[in-house]
Amino acid sequence: MKLNKRIHFASQFIFAAVREIFLIRHGETDYNNRGIVQGKGVNPPLNEKGRWQAQQFFNRFRNENFDIVFTSTLKRAIETVKGFIDLKIPHKEFMELDEIGWGKFEGREVDSLFRHEFKRIVNEWQNGNYNICTEGGETPYELMQKHLRFIEMLRTRTEKKILVCMHGRALRIMLCTMLNKPLSEMDNFPHHNLSLYRVNDNGKYFELTHFNDLQHLHAEV
Repeated sequence: MKLNKRIHFASQFIFAAVREIFLIRHGETDYNNRGIVQGKGVNPPLNEKGRWQAQQFFNRFRNENFDIVFTSTLKRAIETVKGFIDLKIPHKEFMELDEIGWGKFEGREVDSLFRHEFKRIVNEWQNGNYNICTEGGETPYELMQKHLRFIEMLRTRTEKKILVCMHGRALRIMLCTMLNKPLSEMDNFPHHNLSLYRVNDNGKYFELTHFNDLQHLHAEV
């Protein structure tokens, strides 16, 4: 019950102005390509494909006139939005946007042991047990608390158009938190490298307007 109340509170933040928030996952890294487990404890850069994805996104949205860019503290997120940072758009890093911690599995290739553990933990999350994680890892509940702090920070800002670059599992949890959905539904938000979700805040609640948008990766340059 306590968890649901906190999610409801996050969805009801009242901001000083209507905001449009672009939420993206970072571009591809070699770890993504090789099937190595990433998390907040590993920090690889984008690979060549990831840099191409970032350029495609920049080409599509460079004239969107973002007021500010928020990223996690990790290289792959910061490098994804480098084009916007180079335009001198204000940029701030927040550890609250870092990926969920996968503990002992971080930096290891996805193998049968991880697949078994991952399936077990995801099943627990889908059944409402948000306080379980891999050994040395981080729970969805813990990450949600960080997201609540980030959202509370947003309510103090005056910017109206915001770009946020973060990470796959964290993005799913952020969307559940913003949209007042139980964390058991996080896997209803698929993601790919450089996928885009857009959320509007009308002053009372968050509204999803674009779902896992990848059109910018298929546009002609």
